[in-house]
Amino acid sequence: MVAQNIFFLTALIPFAGAFSSVAFTTGRAAQGWKTTSVMRMGDTKSDMNLDSIVDKLEKNFNKEKNLQEISDVESSLGMPWKSSIDSKVEDDLLYMQFWEWQMSFMKEHLTDLRVETCTDDKDNDFSFRENTKKKARIVSMCASSKEYRKIRMTYYDAGNNTQVFNSVWYPDPSYNLPILGIDLLAFNRKKYLGIVDFQPLYEKEEDHACKYEQILKPIKEQYESLKGRMSAKFYDETQFFSQEMLFARFADESIVSNDLFPAFQSYVDTHLQLLRNTEANPSNSDDVLARHKAYDAYSADRDPATGLFTAMFGGEWANDFVHNFLFSLSESGKESTSKPSAQKQQVESSTQKKEMEVPSRRS
Repeated sequence: MVAQNIFFLTALIPFAGAFSSVAFTTGRAAQGWKTTSVMRMGDTKSDMNLDSIVDKLEKNFNKEKNLQEISDVESSLGMPWKSSIDSKVEDDLLYMQFWEWQMSFMKEHLTDLRVETCTDDKDNDFSFRENTKKKARIVSMCASSKEYRKIRMTYYDAGNNTQVFNSVWYPDPSYNLPILGIDLLAFNRKKYLGIVDFQPLYEKEEDHACKYEQILKPIKEQYESLKGRMSAKFYDETQFFSQEMLFARFADESIVSNDLFPAFQSYVDTHLQLLRNTEANPSNSDDVLARHKAYDAYSADRDPATGLFTAMFGGEWANDFVHNFLFSLSESGKESTSKPSAQKQQVESSTQKKEMEVPSRRS
């Protein structure tokens, strides 16, 4: 009987404001219960209690609907992949555990999580692309929530040649907080690069809603292997990178599971906790969004993966993918809209791999 009543109430959710009292009374009257003294039309207290129940049912229903939609989209893309596009590869996809854990974390902890399209105003769909001849494929998903205006995640699989997991979490602009950036790469299962950071919107930490590096330092101190220093070939580490960035360039694959994975989990969880412990300030949203735009413009112009995407999927697609999806607030200039030359493609791709060769440490 309880299940029937809940079903009945759920069915009337769209009419809850006008008919909540009638629904409850009718549901009980149908079972022969006396309802006159329990609830009457205009009984404010009873109406409020029922409205609360209906509101909760509606929220749960919408949440389950949104989560199911996310799962359906993920499944439609064949994710999570269990094997490589290269049938010769017998090992598990190196960074798929990061994708799976992040997806689970988002579903469990984010409020009003919704799947977003991976398209642009040209009707390009960036959710999936493959090159069967070169044995490479790339998959992307995008989501939003009450806490984050955009969370994108991408997995690139080219067998043992290259494995990449990339994700960026943009807080809702009512929160003047750093962007969470994740970039994990592996070449030939011999050279590995990992970056996880609270990427600052401003050069000075105090210009954010609150300081945050002190809560990252104890996490970073646990992992000696993640205290590397970034090269200046592509990025200036003083712009959009914090002092507590996790940076690792290594040759020992065990570091991925032993150090990088738990540190990544801690940074993701800490970022969400930082946001929830910060008071939203909607009046500052325009300024924060302007800094998101600056971040996207800076990153789009310097992303070393552009050469790799160009070589695998073509220059036009690669440019649109970088500017219209990965960093969708960036503006594609005349130079970037033109198709890169073959020489430039080769230089960008080879330079990215050379970045892996010389390990360094922060002093």
